[in-house]
Amino acid sequence: MKEGFHIVAAEGDVKEGEQLYVELDGEEILVCRHEGNLYAIGYYCSHAEFTIEGGTMHNGCITCPYHGAEFHLKDGAVAAPPAFEPIKTFPIETEDGVIAVKATPN
Repeated sequence: MKEGFHIVAAEGDVKEGEQLYVELDGEEILVCRHEGNLYAIGYYCSHAEFTIEGGTMHNGCITCPYHGAEFHLKDGAVAAPPAFEPIKTFPIETEDGVIAVKATPN
């Protein structure tokens, strides 16, 4: 595993459409699998600081379950208001059957 990455789960632990909360070095992170890809995003919506966990994923985005703000999973950019600020994203990799995340945001 590359330097700075932390093993957070086995690949099979996060199935298609699922999300997994992890905390690394004080960063709260949501690991998501969508359309076969893994993403690591900030755990909180930038609109009102509610958790984004449980939000629906579609077309490469996640929707905040509280106010409907949408963010691109790949880069955290806002896809729909009421949010105007992006969310954090984190480097994520898979190797030897495990998922690893770097706690330093992209």
